[in-house]
Amino acid sequence: MTIILFILVLAVLIFVHELGHFATAKLFGIRVDEFAIGFPPAIFCKKIGETHYSLNMVPLGGYVKIFGEDPDDESMNGPESHRSFVNAAKWKQIVILLSGISMNIIFAWLLISISFNFGLQTFLEDQYKDKAQNVSVIVLSVQKDSPSDKAGLKEGDSISAIESGSTKIISPTVSEVQSVIAESKDNNIKIDYKRGDATSTVNILTASGVVEGRKAIGISMGLMGTIKFGFFQSFYEGAKLTFLEAVTINKAIYSFIFGAFKGETALLSQVAGPVGIAGMVGQASDIGFSYLMGFIAMISINLAMLNLVPFPALDGGRVLFVMIELIIRREIKPAIANWLNLIGFGLLISLMLFVTYKDILRLFAR
Repeated sequence: MTIILFILVLAVLIFVHELGHFATAKLFGIRVDEFAIGFPPAIFCKKIGETHYSLNMVPLGGYVKIFGEDPDDESMNGPESHRSFVNAAKWKQIVILLSGISMNIIFAWLLISISFNFGLQTFLEDQYKDKAQNVSVIVLSVQKDSPSDKAGLKEGDSISAIESGSTKIISPTVSEVQSVIAESKDNNIKIDYKRGDATSTVNILTASGVVEGRKAIGISMGLMGTIKFGFFQSFYEGAKLTFLEAVTINKAIYSFIFGAFKGETALLSQVAGPVGIAGMVGQASDIGFSYLMGFIAMISINLAMLNLVPFPALDGGRVLFVMIELIIRREIKPAIANWLNLIGFGLLISLMLFVTYKDILRLFAR
């Protein structure tokens, strides 16, 4: 079920992104030869007008084939060269290239705004703590072979009560859970938790050495609550949160890039590929539908910010080429641009395969 959900989420995000390129190219009268979700071989293909629409078997991407985006003699000098991307005004090229990124940002804003209106279940930041309802402590991760792991606690469990000796706290905060664990006299902790619609109780023995300097049970926690706004405020707050997340993600991406140039290979452990993202989508769906919507919005923002990086084969790289052409007042040789994009694509695929390999190793290490 997790794999199917991941494929659906990925297909929707790719569709939204490519729809931006498709719509603006059509708007400017540039010929679009193909609109595809996934990579070949094709499962379904139909030509409507001048465009082939296809659904392909490999669900890890998608593309819009715009006439002249990869320049050749036909697109530059052929009978339909006036409808070619390469011969379009530079500002039109930039708008088309950035439209996919824009659509992902707009889609994220809509998802967050609609979720805010119905009640967004999310981990609480400082700006939302006083507005939250149904606040609870959620288990974010469980350390392998820790007391919690052996007792059966899992990521996504909601802690409704914690008890040690004569101390019992109902609906505790993260700090209260940590305090009860650290101060337990007989090392025995009783936790009431909710998983989905089921409630359970588990007894856990605290241990030393799991966290340096104090007793612990091997979990990380976060405070989750439901944030709800009126219709118009939802869209305003959605825009604010989308902007803040875009800035945060953009900083993280460039921190990773500069760190990679410095040889900080440990940063790769913070990057997730398709396998890792599939697992996170599954965990998000276990927490709740509104949380899943917010998580999909975050993936959409990540996709937009990643595509904005000025690297060959990414939309940002193609925009960079157009900007260089504007500055030097002549076209970059098509062969050079095509080769740079091909090399960039190869490097991106290599990185994705490496990160996927690391995801699989982490999966079997659990």
